[in-house]
Amino acid sequence: MPSEIRPFEEIRMLFAALPGPSADSVAAVRARDGELTKPPGSLGRLEEIVEWLAAWQGAPQPAVERPLVAVYAGNHGVVAQGVSAFPASVTAQMVENFRSGGAAINQICKAHGVGLKVYELALERPTQDFTQAPAMDEREAAATFAYGFEAIEGGIDLLAPGEMGIGNTTSAAAIYAALYGGPASRWMGRGTGVDDAGLSRKNAAIEAALALHGPHLSDPLEIMRRLGGREIAAMMGAITAARLNRVPVVLDGYVVCAAAALLHAMTPDAIAHCVAGHVSAEGAHREALERLGKKPLLDLGMRLGEGSGAGLAIGLIKTALACHRDMATFASAGVSGKETQPAP
Repeated sequence: MPSEIRPFEEIRMLFAALPGPSADSVAAVRARDGELTKPPGSLGRLEEIVEWLAAWQGAPQPAVERPLVAVYAGNHGVVAQGVSAFPASVTAQMVENFRSGGAAINQICKAHGVGLKVYELALERPTQDFTQAPAMDEREAAATFAYGFEAIEGGIDLLAPGEMGIGNTTSAAAIYAALYGGPASRWMGRGTGVDDAGLSRKNAAIEAALALHGPHLSDPLEIMRRLGGREIAAMMGAITAARLNRVPVVLDGYVVCAAAALLHAMTPDAIAHCVAGHVSAEGAHREALERLGKKPLLDLGMRLGEGSGAGLAIGLIKTALACHRDMATFASAGVSGKETQPAP
């Protein structure tokens, strides 16, 4: 009998046949754009946004009718090292706040007509403290990755993964350091607002984890299970599921992009369907975006998480699409188009 395929090998198989962008859909968008009552290129990146939507939805008339922010919540064992200004119990409390409509992301989604789902990931059972052991075993990490696929159910047409998890900026910083090298201090920030002593503990925890797991950190999936968290694994799955189902993705901040960075390390094309919603004020998010080849749509000095920056960016994306879809053409408005100059 053939040997059983290991969970991580099943994940790797998903990347063998990722759908690509639709050149025909982009051409259709560009053709219509040339007919709209404006000078060519005058809407700048708004025009690029519509082309991106068309390319990855595979639709000459792209739509954003069912956008979703999917917030994944997980707890981290490394919190025991004193790396956060808040206790782990705050994760569950914030999940209840999301569900009762009291968080910033609730207001952002409401203002921009965006759906919101919250996925609670075994909050009563934090991951292992990664300074002492791998955060997850392979089977749990792969199962959590697969759980992320639920985000694209229900026919959504645009996805913005978000996260909540006390300690997860420590995890994200460790992931960036493992992927890109350099000292922990290069990649970390104050997260929820740790003081100088807490920042020192955070640095020590990341350096200890890198030393402990060093021999295994050449594999992005091993980095995910050893240094990541359940919300990071689930977001990796959600981003992958979106690609497989032609759903464009808006990346949020520092922690979400750590999940994207792991996918990018597996194959750069894995996040070609993603745009960066914003650049966070946390840590080295700007450098991470540069390494991912993503130019953020917004730069507002935010570092909240929750999918908040991506949710705001969806408002911008919907505006770009409305301009493309609803502007008059030169012909329909009776406006003279650009004159063709006679040849000399």
